[in-house]
Amino acid sequence: MYEVELKVAADHAPVRERLATLGAEPLGAVEQVDTYFEHPVRDFAETDEALRIRLETRDGDTDTRVTYKGPLVESASKTREERETGVEDGDTMERILTTLGFDRSETVEKHRERFEHGEYTVTLDSVSGLGEYVEVETEAEAVEPAREGAVAILRDLGLDPDAQIRTSYLGLLLGDGPDNAQK
Repeated sequence: MYEVELKVAADHAPVRERLATLGAEPLGAVEQVDTYFEHPVRDFAETDEALRIRLETRDGDTDTRVTYKGPLVESASKTREERETGVEDGDTMERILTTLGFDRSETVEKHRERFEHGEYTVTLDSVSGLGEYVEVETEAEAVEPAREGAVAILRDLGLDPDAQIRTSYLGLLLGDGPDNAQK
């Protein structure tokens, strides 16, 4: 299964209006704190992988998940294999990783508003230190039709799919910036 995602920088106000016009269903807002880790013997920046612990808070309740993200699988979107599982205790999980030789890298903090539009989730992200972004994503076995659907949704929202940013928020914070995001 692949996470097929397209992301663009965009002002949220007009996108919210378009989502309402399109009949997208609001799914609520969350706060996320993502702590990324560096592998002890391979450079995730070179292999285009990521390992993180995510704390997600909604209505005062916090959920903790560990996620591995594989390298991008195509050049036309931000599609990658993803493995994720819940953990009961994020602090213990972090101690396990650091005991195994992983080092904390960076932390990404964001406020996310999610909307359901058909088979897709549209997320309005406000990322500390970066600004506002819109992500359109779905999980799929077949990448191309899922990507084409995400492109259509971006257009329906009045956004330019060609302005897609393939760099992760972590990469953007580390200086891979929007000018290098289309690589």
